[in-house]
Amino acid sequence: MYFTMRIDATAAHITVHGEIDYNTLPTLRSAAAGLPPEVTELVWDLRDARFMDVAGLHLLFEQPSQESPPRKTTVSNLAPQPLRLLLLAAETNPALELARLLPDTLAATMLDE
Repeated sequence: MYFTMRIDATAAHITVHGEIDYNTLPTLRSAAAGLPPEVTELVWDLRDARFMDVAGLHLLFEQPSQESPPRKTTVSNLAPQPLRLLLLAAETNPALELARLLPDTLAATMLDE
């Protein structure tokens, strides 16, 4: 797994290339933690992440530390397996803010129905 990063003013886009699991989680956490404080939006682009296990849920839903600036976090370009995992997690735990995390994906899914 590797990732690419692009920062546009106050938005950071991290594109994951490969699986998200417990082996890759520390690297991805470090990437997010190392963003400059002026970044207020983080977009995880998962177009090339075809597999995600529970570690991906930790990455996307864990609360930032007190030292970290607050950031709006969203996910884009989900492959079918990571999307199924997120939907299952939301079904299991309705308190998860899936609509906040996946606004574009959920809107497109609702239009397809």
